[in-house]
Amino acid sequence: MNSVTGTGFTSIDFGVNANLELVDKFCYLGDMLSVDGDADAAVENRIRIGWNKFRQLVPLLTSRYISLKVRGRLYSSCVRSETWPLRKENEVALQRAEMRMVRWMCDVNVHDRIPSERLRERLGLDDIISVLQQNVLRWYGHMLQKIQDGGCEKWKTCDILETS
Repeated sequence: MNSVTGTGFTSIDFGVNANLELVDKFCYLGDMLSVDGDADAAVENRIRIGWNKFRQLVPLLTSRYISLKVRGRLYSSCVRSETWPLRKENEVALQRAEMRMVRWMCDVNVHDRIPSERLRERLGLDDIISVLQQNVLRWYGHMLQKIQDGGCEKWKTCDILETS
């Protein structure tokens, strides 16, 4: 039984020597897409990628010879990611991962009890959720402009034959 379709089918045959395997999730243009449409896999993947990039840049991001503002700009341009539709637990995971990186850059630990807002202010960073919301609104504005300009056509439908 295929968990994607709920049937016994494991592939789709397009009829012209094109046969696609049905999967629960896959990577497309560096983003994880899942069959149920949620962003869990994408968020986990982006956090992992963010940590990998952060670790590559640790010598620069933690250098006392580079100002906090410059470190914040470097972090913002190299580590932060774009946006997806997020649930509350995804937002919490992103905020938690980002604040661990921010505290590391500022050479501060949780026991120092310095508010997150103050640390982000030192680095010149906005809250990650605000940034993601701005990105969604920017994308939405681009789409509205495309529609008003007549650049978007209606989706065309095609017949798909399922084979087992």
